[in-house]
Amino acid sequence: MLLSELKVKQAAVIQKINHLDSTDEKGDLIASRLETLGFLPGTLVKIIARGIFGGDPILIQIGFTRFALRKSEAEKIEVNKEGAHS
Repeated sequence: MLLSELKVKQAAVIQKINHLDSTDEKGDLIASRLETLGFLPGTLVKIIARGIFGGDPILIQIGFTRFALRKSEAEKIEVNKEGAHS
């Protein structure tokens, strides 16, 4: 499942960051930046809030740090709800 599909107050564990093929450099830059910020496999993430219109942006928490991601950025992150405690 994708991080963008989680509901508010749901937690999950990151499985992987999806890099686009090399024809879209911008996609690779976003995925690389997410990894640099700490979105790494095995990391627990939690959805804190969503924007009013269309659910964009999404407020996400990793540890004590919160990030606001666009829905398109959150769609690059595959997560698993199994093993995550909300």
